[in-house]
Amino acid sequence: MESSVDRIADPWGGRVPHGRHQPWPARVDTRLADGVRSEDVQRWVQAASILHSDGDAMDIAVVDGRMVGVRGRAVDRVNRGRLGPKDLFGWQANASPDRLTRPLVREGGRLVETDWDDAMDRVVSRSRELLDERGPGSLGFYTSGQLFLEEYYTLAVLARAGIGTNHLDGNTRLCTSTAAEALKESFGCDGQPGSYDDIDHADVIALFGHNIAETQPVQWMRVLDRLEGTDPPRLLCVDPRPTPVARRAAVHLAPRIGTNVALFNALLHEVIRTDRVDHAYVRAHTVGFEELAARVADCTPQWAAGVCDVPAARISEAAELLGTADRLLSTVLQGVYQSHQATAAAVQVNNLHLIRGMLGRPGAGVLQMNGQPTAQNTRECGANGDLPGFRNWQNDAHVEDLAKVWNVEPSTIPHYAPPTHALQMFRYAEQGSIRMLWISGTNPAVSLPELSRVRSVLSQERLFTVVQDLFLTETAQLADVVLPAATWGEKTGTFTNADRTVHLSEKAVEPPGGARPDLEIFLDYARRMDFRDKDGGPLITWQDPESAFEAWKRCSAGRPCDYTGLSYDMLRGGSGIQWPVNERAPEGTGRLYTDGITWAHPDVCENYGKDLVTGAADGAMEYRSLNPDGKAMIKAAAYLPPHEGPSEEYPFQLTTGRTLYHFHTRTKTGRAPQLNAAAPDVWVEVSAKDAERTGLREGDLVEVRSPRGALRGRLRVTDLRPGVLFVPFHYGYWDTPAGSGPDASTPGRAANETTITDWDPASKQPLFKTAAAALTLVERGDGTPSPAPTTTASAPTAPRHVPATTGGPAAHVTQVPHPAWDRKEGSR
Repeated sequence: MESSVDRIADPWGGRVPHGRHQPWPARVDTRLADGVRSEDVQRWVQAASILHSDGDAMDIAVVDGRMVGVRGRAVDRVNRGRLGPKDLFGWQANASPDRLTRPLVREGGRLVETDWDDAMDRVVSRSRELLDERGPGSLGFYTSGQLFLEEYYTLAVLARAGIGTNHLDGNTRLCTSTAAEALKESFGCDGQPGSYDDIDHADVIALFGHNIAETQPVQWMRVLDRLEGTDPPRLLCVDPRPTPVARRAAVHLAPRIGTNVALFNALLHEVIRTDRVDHAYVRAHTVGFEELAARVADCTPQWAAGVCDVPAARISEAAELLGTADRLLSTVLQGVYQSHQATAAAVQVNNLHLIRGMLGRPGAGVLQMNGQPTAQNTRECGANGDLPGFRNWQNDAHVEDLAKVWNVEPSTIPHYAPPTHALQMFRYAEQGSIRMLWISGTNPAVSLPELSRVRSVLSQERLFTVVQDLFLTETAQLADVVLPAATWGEKTGTFTNADRTVHLSEKAVEPPGGARPDLEIFLDYARRMDFRDKDGGPLITWQDPESAFEAWKRCSAGRPCDYTGLSYDMLRGGSGIQWPVNERAPEGTGRLYTDGITWAHPDVCENYGKDLVTGAADGAMEYRSLNPDGKAMIKAAAYLPPHEGPSEEYPFQLTTGRTLYHFHTRTKTGRAPQLNAAAPDVWVEVSAKDAERTGLREGDLVEVRSPRGALRGRLRVTDLRPGVLFVPFHYGYWDTPAGSGPDASTPGRAANETTITDWDPASKQPLFKTAAAALTLVERGDGTPSPAPTTTASAPTAPRHVPATTGGPAAHVTQVPHPAWDRKEGSR
């Protein structure tokens, strides 16, 4: 059955209900360019989504060498053929006429076109000068969550063993470094314990600071199909905004921003008080329960109600849901990761599962979610501030093992201090110790906090900045060298989603002009720099994506993220496969920790833990004394007030976040007509109560000001928690007259003009949801509503006065589930 659906107006499409413990039926979503029919398509090329962390599998439609559409892959375990709006429409950005096609270099203060040899000669020349004059610590690399595994691994080798710098991190620091840190704190190692398949089996799904409907829309479709089927799950939502999740939740808690730890401690208090604890599991598999019980003994719902401004009765209802669940699935995202006490809060969610024994079986799991498509690969490959293969930089045996893989001396690999995190790298650049910064696939001039400071850093004469990207972004406009990159659909590689599913994405079309794959650029740099191993041979021995993947497999061998049983051939034609994949698990691994905790032993763990308040790293001896047998660690945390709170001058709490129709700084989605039309400009959300109190109305032009800067946008009045302002962070300046930043004639519209340079002490993740702000009227609206979508958490309180968001037809083909999937047809 095929039907046309407006997938802007109806982002999640039609329902295919399924009952608990039943497989999720397929529904194939397709979008082709206007005038193109399925029979016109000459080739369908296998890929997966690059515009969120779901890993939605899809095929790219090709006609005469052009990308003309996409369809979902029914055989894939992640999405069973479904695609979200960004999947269906985002591919159009590849053919945008303003793609970079030739390298640019700065001459006389302007960027001018040049050839690849000139551009790379400048990069190599500056690299060698700095190595000779200032040493490897003068070079830093800041990468993305959107490249391929093969590219991250190559970058990690050339940066750590070639240059020898400790300054390598990804923009995953902004979105999922807390996910990684929380998993390491609790389980000794990164890697999601749970699986998306747990949605099919859970009777309670708790979403903590996770608007899954907009950030992982296909998995929200899965939840919606469960809600329409037999034995539907009950939902718990913790979010200050009226998200689609909140509207379907059995219990919705909207706590005061910055009080997550207080709320979670109260939930733990109630679970322990009512003795919903799996004592046998706690004894067999954990350490630290007594400390947790003592810490939360006084954290009653009444106490938390005073801190969080949430009714105590509702906290008790939430605890009842969590405590009585037969199989509990919890998901966590930016409402926790980018807020005050981020790691401490995320760890408490892990604690909830540990004390309830809710791990390692269908429906019982934790997903410390990712925000980007290849965030997991950044972490695995060592491009995010860790050593490759989840090795421990404090463990000499791990460093020696990695040195053997790379055939270098252990001293070559920097491990004298923790790898440098992103905000510290920008501080070093500000102070002058980092003199060259290579930025690949990310746009910090919009995505980092306190943008006036970021622009000042990137504009320094002494800082040599290389930007590798698709478009002339706000960051690229400040660079000394700009390298035009190929993107998804124009190159081949693998990437791993938030539940450890590895997909292969094949090259479908040629990149425009002289744009090159990121892997090719990194390999070219390594050749020109003539990086060598300890025997004088080339440090990097691979030459294409598949040989890079085979090299990565050798690095991953015996580690938690073991890829040794995978190959490109295994990933072609069927479903993505969850790591680890090896001799013990040749078909992949659906869930971790099915037989206890496996990677927390002192000899194998990824790190030795940190103090959740100060971020101070523990040592090997301390870790071994507390956890000699390698059990899961239940780590308690006291609630502490946020660093910046409302005041008379700045009476609101400002939180930033995402909308369904855009990804990051809109460099791709802003160039897809349907997505851009659905959310064309920045807006400011305020509660109906605050709008009435301040005399503001829908569509008014307002200014949001913090101690750091200001932005302007049209007002959207919603059912947001009173006292809070919400601004989407996607909007910068590339599509405004100003180009790279605000000026006197173009007031700021980027949310990060206002956010604070502050980070979580353990994960070093910036805290985008903790600023204090003021709201003032600039001019009355003319009756035109704000540009915010009506279909999402930004839905207006008075919908009759606001036209509905519409505009993107696509096709559904509903199929009967295959009676017996095998691995090639979508199962494990």
